[in-house]
Amino acid sequence: MRLRPEIAALPAYRQGRAAAPEGYKLSSNENPYAPHPAVLAAIADVEINRYPEATARALRERLAERHGVTPEHVQVGAGSVSLLAQFIAAAATVGDEVVHAWRSFEAYPSLVTVAGATRVQIPNLPDGRHDLDAMAAAVGEATRVVLVCSPNNPTGPIVTRDELAVFLDRVPPTVLVLLDEAYREFVTDPRVPDGLALQREHPNLVVLRTFSKAYGLAGLRIGYAIGEQYLVDAARSTAIPLSVIEHAQRAALAALDHEQELLERVAEIAERRDRVRAALLDQGWAVPEAQGNFVWLPTGERTEHAAEEFAAEGLVVRAFPPDGIRITIAEEESVEHLVRIAGRLAPAHH
Repeated sequence: MRLRPEIAALPAYRQGRAAAPEGYKLSSNENPYAPHPAVLAAIADVEINRYPEATARALRERLAERHGVTPEHVQVGAGSVSLLAQFIAAAATVGDEVVHAWRSFEAYPSLVTVAGATRVQIPNLPDGRHDLDAMAAAVGEATRVVLVCSPNNPTGPIVTRDELAVFLDRVPPTVLVLLDEAYREFVTDPRVPDGLALQREHPNLVVLRTFSKAYGLAGLRIGYAIGEQYLVDAARSTAIPLSVIEHAQRAALAALDHEQELLERVAEIAERRDRVRAALLDQGWAVPEAQGNFVWLPTGERTEHAAEEFAAEGLVVRAFPPDGIRITIAEEESVEHLVRIAGRLAPAHH
């Protein structure tokens, strides 16, 4: 059989490895807390012989009310990665370009390739931030989409309010800007932009969020996007029908009902993250500003060796050779082990 050569050459998405029972999985940026009891109750009686409500109407209405838009401005998908795929497919194809930072979310290159478009990767600044000046300069006649990841996965820093406002003014209004805010709830930096307020000023901006991380629903796959109705309608047209299951819709509604308790857990993770980063900085690591639920170790050429050292002691981390390692902030009990092993690998020791 003849396949598209660019697809045949494309590596499949690689999930973070699981940890041994006595170890810690720090490779997938999952929320370490058990599901909220109300979430478990909400999905207990779902009739799985029936299809889900295709448009996730109840959840879209709830999100619209919360964010001051109409339900027609909200699209719900099977995680924000599925929404990214929908919007990229709606806007870009063969001969078109998609601009994004690198290193950033590892699914971006494959999503662009699957759509048939060409990716234009702009290296991050040395401190792990997006180089928005270079990204804006890279936008040309062929550009259809720009991806902005804030906080950036896997390096950690945000795009600030002022930086994003200047950037959006530079990008032509005919180019779709997707603001991927999968880790937005973990951000404590006061300079964080209000993407939804900016969206009202810039109709070419679409904001993406997820219930996977802060709300602990990674296994149910549900996220949402807010943008102009015609853009959201176009994304709906490219979506796989019925891909957002009833369990996910009900769980998201229950999570919103108990949001305050869930955000208290998020605050604990953010405090733990800041403690870990401070310890790593003390060891001599150049850890970028961490605003997600993870930290980035720039291990460079030693990346695979470092990942093996962590794994040997029961900590499974995510290696991105030859750049660095992303380590999820997980259970409090994992912190001591993480810091101890990182100290042994610290640049000062080599």
